[in-house]
Amino acid sequence: MPVDLADPFAREAEETARPLRSFLRSYFQSPGGTFGLILLVLIVLSAVFAPLLSFQNPYDLLQLDIMDGQLPPGEVSAAYGFPYLLGTDDQGRDMYSAILYGLRISLGVGIISATTAAVIGATLGLIAAYRGGRVESVIMRLVDFQLSFPTILIALMILAILGKGVANVILALVLVEWATFARTARGVGLVESRKEYIEASRVLGVPAWRIMLRHLLPNCIPPLIVIATVQVARAISLEATLSFLGVGVPITEPSLGLLISNGYQYMFSGMYWMSVFPGLSLLVTIVAINLVGDRLRDVLNPRKDT
Repeated sequence: MPVDLADPFAREAEETARPLRSFLRSYFQSPGGTFGLILLVLIVLSAVFAPLLSFQNPYDLLQLDIMDGQLPPGEVSAAYGFPYLLGTDDQGRDMYSAILYGLRISLGVGIISATTAAVIGATLGLIAAYRGGRVESVIMRLVDFQLSFPTILIALMILAILGKGVANVILALVLVEWATFARTARGVGLVESRKEYIEASRVLGVPAWRIMLRHLLPNCIPPLIVIATVQVARAISLEATLSFLGVGVPITEPSLGLLISNGYQYMFSGMYWMSVFPGLSLLVTIVAINLVGDRLRDVLNPRKDT
């Protein structure tokens, strides 16, 4: 249906939709980015609808049968009659179902930690860029201090104090990720804060929070989106590493890293499926997120070649 551009509301809607259409058109010009997005959507949907797609709740003891333990892929459950597509672990858990449930924890930890770190880091970075002086110096020294230590070391120290748990893992990841967002937001904010329209807003007495929210933040969003995408993949891999080391999520809240850890001890006994299939799922998830992040970087980069 054609749009009546004489109508001011229709014209405004058309102007609002035009950047989105341009963005989508640019994004889907890349086969790799398109494949990564489709794959990521399928992974997210599989995690969201895990109860509907799985054969059992692998962490409901009433649905497990110890006699089905350590079955190879393709074996049929003697108790329930359905096939174990990816085999079972030593407790009789269906690996296919466990991976779907594990995706929920891994994706949840990655998305929540990256989003929270982005909000905190962007806020502090914009404050540093706008206020300058001693405020900027304190914030950036904290950023430099945090970035000077290995990420995994800081996370291990935090979890050693707080203990296991999904909430504690998220907190640890936020504390090791916020500095990257703060440095990026501060860099972009410094460039924008020196422009004439920002100086004019200051002279006119516009509140500082309004200048940062309406003028500085929109210019920071494109690079922050790209960094957030990368940080989601990084957070998922860090959570998997922490869980593999035994300091991440508890056994009652499975993640892909914990599944890999549980199956690793059986690798040398020939029961490869307990660790290999969760590992492949983790690899595919991180690759899909990175493909999307790489394409977003190209599309949102204002200096890209056209």
